[in-house]
Amino acid sequence: VQLQASGGGLVQAGGSLRLSCAASGGTFSYYSMGWFRQAPGKEREFVAAIDLRTYYAESVKGRFTISRDNAKNTLYLQINSLKPEDTAVYYCAAGTITGARYPTQYDYWGQGTQVTVSS
Repeated sequence: VQLQASGGGLVQAGGSLRLSCAASGGTFSYYSMGWFRQAPGKEREFVAAIDLRTYYAESVKGRFTISRDNAKNTLYLQINSLKPEDTAVYYCAAGTITGARYPTQYDYWGQGTQVTVSS
């Protein structure tokens, strides 16, 4: 499976973005999908995941919404009420483990898209 993330950018605090992750080369609907982020000098951290349910990190609950369109082979992350601490490279990932929250549980990764939030 090949994953291509897009939609990042520079936004002011309080703004919104919608990240997309286009998948190709596999049966998209078969996979559990996740979003992770990595800020400079920090480890990659779980943001959200979706299979038949959705899962969120506590730090993003109520502000981020993960969704998928299996007909379009695309994963989304709607990010609202952005904060400077949300600044990071955001990665999408695909795997076969339900509700996975750790990077090692995913098999395929996109290249990342930069989100920068100014205060």
